[in-house]
Amino acid sequence: MTSLIAVRDNVALAGIADAHQLSLQLKAPQPLVQAMLDKLVAMRKLEAVEPDNSCLSGRCKSCADGKKCLTVSYRLIPS
Repeated sequence: MTSLIAVRDNVALAGIADAHQLSLQLKAPQPLVQAMLDKLVAMRKLEAVEPDNSCLSGRCKSCADGKKCLTVSYRLIPS
């Protein structure tokens, strides 16, 4: 069973992480990890980092996934 502490610690170790990445690392369902991330944001332990929607490669307009590749990441809030 994954805990809030495990999620927070994994974000701290990575520096910045998204729900999919943490889900794979913790072997936990992504909706559970996302709910835990949301809780940690509400507790002001983590902050959400909005994706940069500028396209460096110039191929985003023809991307089949559209904006699915733009995911919200999270990082630790310094105390």
